[in-house]
Amino acid sequence: MGPSLDSWDFSPLISLWINRFYIYLGFAFAISLWICFQIAIRKQLFIFKDKNSQKKSVPKATRDLMTNGYISHQKKEVFVSGVKIFYGSQTGTAKKFAAVLAEAVTSLDLPVAIINLKDYDPDDNLVEEVTSKSVCAFLVATYTDGRPTESTEWFCKWLEEAASDFRFGKTYLKGMKYAVFGLGNSVYVGHFNKVGKNVDKWLWTLGAHRVMTRGEGDCNVVNSKHGSIEADFRAWKTKFVFQLQVLLKGEKKSCDGNCKKGKCESHQHGSEEVEPGSHTQDGLRQRDTEEEEPCESSSGEESGTEDHQSLTSVVDVEDLGKIMSHVKKEKREKEQQEEKTGLFRNTVKKEAGERRAMITPALREALTKQGYQLIGSHSGVKLCRWTKSMLRGRGGCYKHTFYGIESHRCMETTPSLACANKCVFCWRHHTNPVGTEWRWKMDQPELILKEAIENHQNMIKQFKGVPGVKEERFKEGMTVKHCALSLVGEPIMYPEINRFLKLLHECKISSFLVTNAQFPVEIRNLTPVTQLYVSVDASTRDSLKKIDRPLFKDFWQRFLDSLKALAAKQQRTVYRLTLVKAWNVDELQAYAELVSLGSPDFIEVKGVTYCGESSASSLTMANVPWHEEVVRFVRELVALIPDYEIACEHEHSNCLLIAHKKFKIEREWWTWIDYNRFQELIQEYEDSGGSKTFGAEDYMAKTPPWALFGANERGFDPKDRRYQRKNKSKDISGC
Repeated sequence: MGPSLDSWDFSPLISLWINRFYIYLGFAFAISLWICFQIAIRKQLFIFKDKNSQKKSVPKATRDLMTNGYISHQKKEVFVSGVKIFYGSQTGTAKKFAAVLAEAVTSLDLPVAIINLKDYDPDDNLVEEVTSKSVCAFLVATYTDGRPTESTEWFCKWLEEAASDFRFGKTYLKGMKYAVFGLGNSVYVGHFNKVGKNVDKWLWTLGAHRVMTRGEGDCNVVNSKHGSIEADFRAWKTKFVFQLQVLLKGEKKSCDGNCKKGKCESHQHGSEEVEPGSHTQDGLRQRDTEEEEPCESSSGEESGTEDHQSLTSVVDVEDLGKIMSHVKKEKREKEQQEEKTGLFRNTVKKEAGERRAMITPALREALTKQGYQLIGSHSGVKLCRWTKSMLRGRGGCYKHTFYGIESHRCMETTPSLACANKCVFCWRHHTNPVGTEWRWKMDQPELILKEAIENHQNMIKQFKGVPGVKEERFKEGMTVKHCALSLVGEPIMYPEINRFLKLLHECKISSFLVTNAQFPVEIRNLTPVTQLYVSVDASTRDSLKKIDRPLFKDFWQRFLDSLKALAAKQQRTVYRLTLVKAWNVDELQAYAELVSLGSPDFIEVKGVTYCGESSASSLTMANVPWHEEVVRFVRELVALIPDYEIACEHEHSNCLLIAHKKFKIEREWWTWIDYNRFQELIQEYEDSGGSKTFGAEDYMAKTPPWALFGANERGFDPKDRRYQRKNKSKDISGC
């Protein structure tokens, strides 16, 4: 018999039954884990497939940076590629500091270059620092009377002119990183570290970014912050090296000009690491669109009234006292100036029968800052940038291309700073005086010409030893051969203009005179000039009023009478058309009618040059036509004037020349001028008392092939160094 039922042990089964709830719970938990595991696996598979599907559309550079969906920090953006140390030294101190700084930078494993500013050509090389990602350190000394050292003189002059030239603009050096350390002596209170301050200010004005606040070394141990100029430099060097370390990590941007007393945010420690690609970093790489102010230096002093903070902007309370002190100081100076001006006016009234000087103290200050050399009470002379260009073996202006002017021997001047128009494209933003008649004290033409030539020669002398200046052209530039009476204002208003022109011709200087077509009587009475221009800025009454904004109520009749007076002239005459997009480019038929009225020998058509913002003008960059648009306008105009053809082109100036067919002999253009022959003819004219006249065809010369419209050179002289470089690099920027 088998075992009885009573002998079986059912206790385990009973225990399982009793604890069945926990068993069910365990099964449920296991199933849940399995489900979660399956979901996780499917998710990973989905991500993997998604990555594979997108792999082709993602750039390789981006894929290399991606690891498990996160940006890898192994390959970082290069924020600093190296350091360039520029020095300008007279006694060797700045040069020694440059070597010490280079040694410190080398310890950071950064490439470093030491450059003597004497051998540096900013016109060619400075703009390259924008994209080089190098930090530029400038160690510059202040010499006698606050002037730069001889080795730094050209660099400072170029930088100053560029900072005040609207053609460069506030973004010319945007992206360039720089720092300045000045060497000076506080014994010379008025000139202490003036060069360092100016270089810092000019670089900032052109859009460059400060890496740190300007440093100031003081040879006067009594006032030196650290006891000696060497100690001042060591302190600045330490901060500079630290800032380089910060920039290498990409933690902070360079000084944006909003720091307080030199305490830039970029100097603060404990900054968090910024993830590449984050919004914060993108913001750091952008220069603020709002206008910035220069960082305050340790001296708390910046030259120039334009450097202090505008009262209309937001001002910190802590700065209010300083600003109010500045305002009070300006008010006192203004009252003193008005008192002096009052005394000056009284003296002038006594001496000149109630007539006053055209150049007021305020106007003198404004024009001097713009680079003018003022003469007497109403005249001025200025060195044209094309004169500087040709001195250095580069291209000449469009007058060189069209008429054979030697730009390095051309003097740009005016015997009258006053004008009867307030044109929207005025280069001086209407800082010059206006008037409809001569009502000022008058200087003699002999004085004006003598001082104009002397001032022009003194400005040429400043180019002696400048990098790139050709010795032959420098010597030639000291002898003025041409005079462009087109600087500013209305030269024909000067009562002694005929006497002034005669003096020019006696000195064997050719004369190019420009008038705004508001003085027809003066045009008729004008003695022969080498070339007489009339500005034809519009072809209808309404557009002329809108663009030139003349002061005369009968401006349109004066304009037409001036063109008729031009037609009676026997010497070379020119219409100068300035195209303002959306304002005067659609008046072709009206322009053609004006051409028939004045019968000019030549018509210059030039796109307007934007001169920057001005409260006196609504002109913007949108009004500046492209060169192709100017060419199209010229072609359409020529189709309406059968006696004229397109002759020459100067692409850089956005300018073309239309010439009368009488200057095309046997299919060759003769738009150039035989200047020696003109001098012979004008002498015969003077000797005969004006009875022996001559015409435009009597002193014409053959135009070279490179100057013609459609030539490969497009207005560039093949002998010029800039053109030769252009052919190699296909870059004509800055010509």
